[in-house]
Amino acid sequence: MPKILMILTSHDRLGDTGEKTGFWLEEFAAPYYVFKDAGAEITLASPQGGQPPLDPKSDAEDFQTDATRRFKEDAEAQELLANTTRLDEIYPTQYDAVFYPGGHGPMWDLAENADSRRIIETFVNGDRPLGAVCHAPAVFRHTQTEAGEPLVKGRRVTGFTNGEEEGVGLTDVVPFLLEDMLKEKGAEYAKGEDWAPYVLVDGKLVTGQNPASSEEAAKKLLALIED
Repeated sequence: MPKILMILTSHDRLGDTGEKTGFWLEEFAAPYYVFKDAGAEITLASPQGGQPPLDPKSDAEDFQTDATRRFKEDAEAQELLANTTRLDEIYPTQYDAVFYPGGHGPMWDLAENADSRRIIETFVNGDRPLGAVCHAPAVFRHTQTEAGEPLVKGRRVTGFTNGEEEGVGLTDVVPFLLEDMLKEKGAEYAKGEDWAPYVLVDGKLVTGQNPASSEEAAKKLLALIED
């Protein structure tokens, strides 16, 4: 039974707009059920622990999927989500893989979080499976290799595009543009069409471009554990 750690944001403020943000429901629910249905033991964590904030936009009817509807009927999963473990209590060596759902929240907290960085560097430098989808590749902003290079330098990665950010009207709200940051860190950034599923695998590192990529990214991560 693989042990998978899922790390969610604790940040709920969308810059200075007065609006709420958090994690994106589909990007949590779809991977969660990919892992659960494969028999994985799942641990949920966040910087502050407890209930992570849900981006209210992701709860709108237009964004509901089979996975999000299943979650809303799943009391066990809701209870697990309401009681996430604090990141500073996580020992990464206890897990076979780690997965980061997106939403805009991670751009503020997880991108700057020392415990998240510690966990990521343990996994990637140890050549163990790690996945991040949509805005979650923001978590690589300060991560480094053992040689002190940016962790994504020379690696094929994707993430929420500048065009997609413009499409949701938040180009001037987010603390940085994810696509630009990954390129600045030396990543071999690539993308598909805006809003279409697009997933890249580079060694044991899996990244997905947007919410539509979350299920496939989780499946790719699971395959790396089973290899």
